[in-house]
Amino acid sequence: QEKPPVLINLLVCGGGNGAHVLTGLASSRHNVKVNVLSLFADEAERWRNTLGDNHFVVNFREKDGTNKIITSRPNMITNDPSRAVPGCNLVIFTVPAFAHEGYFRAIAPYLEPNTVIVGLPSQPGFQFQCCDLLGLGGRTSAIVSFESLPWACRIGTFGREVQVLGPKDTLACAIIMRGCKTLFPILPTIQYIIGKEPKLTLAANYLSINLLADSVVHPPMMYGTWKDWDGQPVAEKPLFYQGLNEFSADLLDKVSTELVHTAQAIQQKYPEMDMKDVIHLFDWYKLNYKESIQDMSNLQMAMKTCSAYDGMVHPMKETPDGKFMPDFNYRYMTEDIPFGMVVFRGIAQLEGVPTPAMDETLTWGQKILGKEFLVDGEL
Repeated sequence: QEKPPVLINLLVCGGGNGAHVLTGLASSRHNVKVNVLSLFADEAERWRNTLGDNHFVVNFREKDGTNKIITSRPNMITNDPSRAVPGCNLVIFTVPAFAHEGYFRAIAPYLEPNTVIVGLPSQPGFQFQCCDLLGLGGRTSAIVSFESLPWACRIGTFGREVQVLGPKDTLACAIIMRGCKTLFPILPTIQYIIGKEPKLTLAANYLSINLLADSVVHPPMMYGTWKDWDGQPVAEKPLFYQGLNEFSADLLDKVSTELVHTAQAIQQKYPEMDMKDVIHLFDWYKLNYKESIQDMSNLQMAMKTCSAYDGMVHPMKETPDGKFMPDFNYRYMTEDIPFGMVVFRGIAQLEGVPTPAMDETLTWGQKILGKEFLVDGEL
């Protein structure tokens, strides 16, 4: 890839898996200077201290199974937006959606005009928050929203080493320019930063990205796995994608169909809204993971035989006697229900599309979370 025509001052917001990978990859690129801003507890200080004078390592598993070791160092890791933000011309959010508002408010006073703001991924509603919370500096910010993270990844040693288990094949985003005058081409620059895979593509509009987001997958899988759970600890952590049961796969199929129907209803009502990017989850897997999947016979088998998911387990908490309980405070529930599925359900409700599968998932999920989103079949 061509390197960008100007120095990219990149601000990475976050400190988790995705932020680790992005920081490592971006810091290794020429003409890219990386500041990391983490507002979570003492995460920035822990990362700084753990890294010390060492190199940060990304252990990148390529599609062909070979491993590439990428070493680099970011320019700065801090929890202080007044140090991290000034001068940045590209800001990438790699934090859970419930934290987005805090970061928007923190960076707003220091944001310079014509900055590019990226949600990687950008749960449904990211664009609205951006417009709402970024104040004056944000008025000329371009907003880029990606449908999901570019890689399956996990931290090896916090602050030192992260593993990429596999990149996706392609990844779609929507760009809202809002009069932003950038000195660099947006998509090629983000592609340069993350590397050759996944291949980044442009979706037709931001609503279609909303209806494609990752958060359609996790809640039905959590529900399908734990709906009949007796509350007792289990002996081992169940596999997440590769342990997908028939009930969950069937529910995912139905939820995905409801989203496709919603997109079709929007397109019918507003013909100028091109919703062709909203495709069924099974078709999405065929497109995005075709090289990693052994058995494409149906959605359940495609998810169970996807090598990018090797060994990924359910989010669990260990009990004192070495058994495991499901962790319902994990982002699959706390983020993907309120900031994902509830938003989808709202868009479907506006279009008058019936959503029995989403409703079934939400009814269980809200009970677990102690929230009320859906009352008597209405949001």
